[in-house]
Amino acid sequence: MIEIKSEIVSRQTIKPSTPTPSDLKTFKLSLLDQLSPAVHGNMTFFYPSSNTMDSIGDDFSEKSQLLQESISKTLSLFYPLGGRLQDAATIDCNDEGAFFAEAKVNIQLSEFLNQPEFNLMDHFLPTTDTKTMELSNGAMFIVQLTSFTCGGVAISLSLTHKLADVSALLTLLQSWTAVCRGLSDPVTPDLIGEKFLAPRDELSAMSASLNIAAEKFVLRRFVFSASKIAELKAKVDQEFQNEMQSHPSRVEVVLALLWKCAVACKKQKTGSFGPTALFQAVNLRKRMSPPLPETAIGNFIWPFMVLAHEEKDLKLPELVIQMRKSFIEFNNTKANMFRGEAAPLAIMGALKERGEFFRNNREMTVYKCSSWCKFPLYDTDFGWGKPLWHVSINKLVSNTIALADTRSRDGIEALLTLDEEEMALFEQNEELLKYATPNPSIYA
Repeated sequence: MIEIKSEIVSRQTIKPSTPTPSDLKTFKLSLLDQLSPAVHGNMTFFYPSSNTMDSIGDDFSEKSQLLQESISKTLSLFYPLGGRLQDAATIDCNDEGAFFAEAKVNIQLSEFLNQPEFNLMDHFLPTTDTKTMELSNGAMFIVQLTSFTCGGVAISLSLTHKLADVSALLTLLQSWTAVCRGLSDPVTPDLIGEKFLAPRDELSAMSASLNIAAEKFVLRRFVFSASKIAELKAKVDQEFQNEMQSHPSRVEVVLALLWKCAVACKKQKTGSFGPTALFQAVNLRKRMSPPLPETAIGNFIWPFMVLAHEEKDLKLPELVIQMRKSFIEFNNTKANMFRGEAAPLAIMGALKERGEFFRNNREMTVYKCSSWCKFPLYDTDFGWGKPLWHVSINKLVSNTIALADTRSRDGIEALLTLDEEEMALFEQNEELLKYATPNPSIYA
């Protein structure tokens, strides 16, 4: 295990380069944003050194300066991000700005990436530093730039979930990196907020923050190579084709295997099989009619549910077929309920229904999945090349599965959170290990 010493070198507020016009001072969020927790999501990008040892210090200062100036310009385009949350559905666009921290660690980038240890990720995340969070004064966009002794850097951005799902984060990254590289026409966001779906007054008492009881869970990383995914697909393809007249996707086969193995470990721990549900987040933008632009900023995601009541429902082909059927049904019947005058009631009804389902199925074990596959996060280039690795750390909830492309774009990297005891069993699961490599080197 490597030991890291880290030190925050500087902290400052970054204001938008042009003030927000007075008629835009209050930004009302959409109903879907109002329902989202006021927690910060994070994403960290790791970049190798681009310089000789002599110029590492100067190089870091230049990068830092460039990032700060480009954040200031980007905030003018994404003006609500420079404001402060007033309540669960309102942002005061007061230009108080984003927050920026510089840090350094005493190891080389290659030492960390050779086998990333997630309990060391705190050194790179601005939100885990108490003083940074105090001084950031409710900032919705916080960035930390960390230098390694070799000249490599990590850029962590922490963004409020109130205004951004992963698609919105991507739009922000594309715009910010374009400004950083001096491009004249960065991507501009569609800030539609309440114009899409007005928030509900009866929800105004909803807390804008979220308290989650700390559970004892651990996070682990597993990588599926392209050849192993092909093997998995081959295992289910015939039955899937017969039933669905198409082929399963990479995400479907990997997710089905992970869910199946997680449930098997739960059974191993408790001694009996219990019913289980998997919630998968869907990007609604292109699935509504008419569709929303991909650059729409906010939370335009909603989960669909797949159920396994009995152990026989967890055979791999059945699971993958069931996933596809549930997804098609969601697209055909639910995706459009977010549009039009009936939308608020439909959404409130769906939430009520979900609440009742859980009350009636208290013994059901629930897993939640989000997939960032096909999001071009490896194209995040601030002007010194593409990242070696990107990662998002979940410290809030257990039983989650996050999927992302590997750097070669043809494999899948899975980050899982499970109860400690279940994870110890999961890491030994033979069916899983036939296809997945636990935490391989980023250079592998």
